[in-house]
Amino acid sequence: MISGETLERAVRQGVITEDQRLKLAGLANEAAQADTANAPGGDEPMRLVGGGNDLFVTVGIVLLFAGALFVLQSIIGNETTMIAAILGAAIWIVAEFVTRQRRMRLSSTVLGLGFIAAAVTILSIHIGGRIEIDAIDNPLQLAALRPRIGGWGALFFAATAAAAVLYFVRFRVPIMAAVLALSFTGAAFLFTVLYFYDGVVNGQVLMPTLEQIPDVIARALYMPLLCGLVVFGTAVAFDLHDRERYTVWSDCAFWLHAISAPLLVHPLFILATGQDVVFGEIEPGASASVMLMLLIAAFVYVALAIDRRSLLIPTLAYFGSLGIYYLIDNAANTAGVPPFALILLVIGSMIIMFGAGWQRIRRLIVVPTLPTSVLTKLPPIKL
Repeated sequence: MISGETLERAVRQGVITEDQRLKLAGLANEAAQADTANAPGGDEPMRLVGGGNDLFVTVGIVLLFAGALFVLQSIIGNETTMIAAILGAAIWIVAEFVTRQRRMRLSSTVLGLGFIAAAVTILSIHIGGRIEIDAIDNPLQLAALRPRIGGWGALFFAATAAAAVLYFVRFRVPIMAAVLALSFTGAAFLFTVLYFYDGVVNGQVLMPTLEQIPDVIARALYMPLLCGLVVFGTAVAFDLHDRERYTVWSDCAFWLHAISAPLLVHPLFILATGQDVVFGEIEPGASASVMLMLLIAAFVYVALAIDRRSLLIPTLAYFGSLGIYYLIDNAANTAGVPPFALILLVIGSMIIMFGAGWQRIRRLIVVPTLPTSVLTKLPPIKL
């Protein structure tokens, strides 16, 4: 591997340009990560932390910008827009060194989220002032915002997505893919609500009664489910494009899977088990528990097939936290063993089992159940 000093000497002697040096350094870094991924055991490479120095620099970044925030507040006062603009510009400057030159993973992620937070703050203040949301005293006055909220809402999500794209083009930070997915999902939710509101106002849709609210909420779950499927499909496309996971697109897929899992799991849980999320219990009965176990099994199989624990972890965390909530909430009134207790035991056992032998389980479950034509398109299964 060519050292950084050799690359610097090549730039000074005019053998390569500075931009080529940065690209070569990035390729060398990706190759090193690929070697780690293909090492014995075949563990999925860590996509968030680049090492001890990365953690050290991340702490410094948090302290630096926390201090800068307090200094700016003491000097400028309550000029939140100006403070956010200054911090956003400072984040961009720091990222030129930390991300463009050093390629520190965790530090780059924190800087990227800080830049998006600054952009969202500026947009929120600007758009909030235009639609005069501070003047709203009661929910009925929200109807007066309808002529403007559609356009300004579209501007908010489009500008947030544009900021994420701009940052990604410059710094290639994978978490911007998650920001982009959340922007499109937020826009889809907004325009779905506006469509329903317009239907009620125009008389095309009847205002639901109290008894109909659970059915309305259940039907509304199709929107996050559809968004989750789109995000998941995009992530799988990235995975199939980079089966060996050498490039930044694989890291983008990691974050997209983490975003798609909650969007898929909650609607499918409600729809598959028939839970009454407004007035009823959240714990499924015997037949619904079977459906829930089948749903968990389906997510496990898909995660094994595409070799993505980032899809499986939010899924198991959701079901596990739901079960813990139920057990705590009903511990005093429960006799015997509730179904969710057994589900928690299964989930805990699965996590330990998968952590100890992920690639071996992939080989035992995925290889016999999929044709070779499909296996050749999936991430390689370590033998």
